[in-house]
This record gives sequence, C-alpha cells and structure tokens, in this order.
Amino acid sequence: MPEKRSVEELQAIAKRVRREIVEMIGAAKSGHPGGSLSATDIVVTLYFDVMRHNPANPKWPQRDRFILSKGHAAPVLYATLAEAGYTPVDQLNTLRKLGSMYQGHPDVRFLPALEASTGSLGEGVSLALGMGLAARLNGETWRTYVMLGDGEIQEGQVWEGAMFAAYHKAVNICAIVDYNRIQLDGFVKDIMDVEPLADKWRSFGWHVLEIDGHSVPAIRAAFAEAAATKGKPTVIVAHTIKGKGVSFMENNPKFHGVAPTPDEVVRALQELQ
Repeated sequence: MPEKRSVEELQAIAKRVRREIVEMIGAAKSGHPGGSLSATDIVVTLYFDVMRHNPANPKWPQRDRFILSKGHAAPVLYATLAEAGYTPVDQLNTLRKLGSMYQGHPDVRFLPALEASTGSLGEGVSLALGMGLAARLNGETWRTYVMLGDGEIQEGQVWEGAMFAAYHKAVNICAIVDYNRIQLDGFVKDIMDVEPLADKWRSFGWHVLEIDGHSVPAIRAAFAEAAATKGKPTVIVAHTIKGKGVSFMENNPKFHGVAPTPDEVVRALQELQ
C-alpha cells in the first residue's frame, strides 16, 4: 500500500517524473513527450496515493490494476514505476533501445510488472473490463484503472466497451480520459471532435466527473468519489495541457510525437527545476 503523502510531496514526485520524461525521450531521440507530460499528475497520484500495490511483490493478487491504454505515453508510466521502486531509475535513458525493458510501448515481455502490453489504441477499456469482471466473479475487492487518450476515444471499440461496462454495472472500473485536446495530426476538434464528451459518457451509463487534471486535490477527490460510486462505472474527464510543465511544448501539436533536441532538453530541464 502506498504511504499517504502531502500534496506538496506528490507535486515534487510529479516534477521529478516530468524531468525524467524529458531526459529519456531526449536520449532516445524518439518518443511522445506531450501526452506523457499531460498525464503525469494523474499517474503519479494513482501510484503514490490511490492504488493498492506493492513494488516488492508486483504480482500481489490483491493489488489494484492500472492500464495505460494510450501506450505511446509509456515514458510517464516508466518514470512513475521507477520512482515507486519497481524498476531502475538509472536505466530510464535506455528508452527505445534494443533489448531495453523500457520499450517504445509498454510490453510485458520486457517489463513483467505491467498488467498488459498496450498501445494498439482502443483496447484498454476492454482489458479493464476483463480484469474488473474477473475480480467480481472471484469476490475480490481490487479496482482497475485505465487511462485513455482523447484521440484514442475516436476508436469504436472504446464505446463498445463503455456500453458493456455500464450494462454489467462494472463499478470496480475507473476510466480516465487525458483530455489535452491534441492528437497525432493536430487538434482533436479539427480531426474528429469528441464533444460533448461528458454527455457522451453519461449517455452510455457512466458516472462522469470533470476535473483539472493537474490539480492533485481534484484528482484525489475524483478517485475517492469513483471508489464510492455504486451501480455504475466512473469516468474521469481530466482537462489537461499537452506538454504540461515545459512552456514551448504546452499546447503544441509538434510535441505529440517529436523528441526535444539536446538544446530543448536543457531548456526544458531548467524550467522543471
């Protein structure tokens, strides 16, 4: 179980994770900084404040599960796992290298602490459903969390899963949409708008929470409400900023999937002091 930390402690961990994201993608000269930085506060709060888990026993049967459906944002998961004690921090800069445990997308063959190999977009809700319904059938109390990208939810399988989850009252599942409004080719609204997003999820039978995805107190409160909600699954629509924490990456579609140059790495790390 994670020890309870103050908001300030969680914010400090998130800043370290952001630095590690910038450094590892810069070292790899490849990767997805924007969506990794936008998801940082949520993933850090999950691992260091919300989820039941044990780095000394990664496959502890009573652990809560986390699935990064938007698998291209693997750097935020890798840095958080390393900070939590699952994997070595000093190997983060082997990201995307041949044979590294830190592959370009999460891969259980290289990193057994993961719950699933992800990154084929649209599949995370289905994975979460399998895990969540298995827990219920077995009388277990652990919960499953799944993070989705806003571009990813243009995939039809997401909404098939959403229908299924509500119909089966999968209350032990919580989805999080990292709503940073930018996908690979530009702004979501210019490619295939997902608005009205909260109303869509409500119409599919989910309990919907909308929050500032960079406010640790708001994130904490949302996860607490999700755990207390009865009769339906919960989705947290987290309003975030692509590239959060690095001024020249913020709201910049270029940094969805382009690594910072060595000079940009230096500038970014100075901003994240």
